[in-house]
Amino acid sequence: MLCTRIRTALSARLDGEELPPGLTARRIETHLADCRDCRRWEAQSRALTAGLRRAAGHPEDDDDPAAADALLARLREVAVRPGPVSPGGADSGGNRAG
Repeated sequence: MLCTRIRTALSARLDGEELPPGLTARRIETHLADCRDCRRWEAQSRALTAGLRRAAGHPEDDDDPAAADALLARLREVAVRPGPVSPGGADSGGNRAG
């Protein structure tokens, strides 16, 4: 079985979504037992998700889709936007003017 398909299923499972057609929890677990890379991918995905929930101040909202939406909204609000270049800033070559 392709790892990309398993990882899609793992992502769905982590988000509380239905598994893709043709995949069962047993098939996923069988693949994970034999695939170190997918086990690592799952562990990293779980850690990332937990970290984002903690950063949002909602560690208890593990299965709440509204909490995920609220986190995404907050992340969009604080997204870094390019600001104006001040006099004496970088020129088009990336070197400091002056």
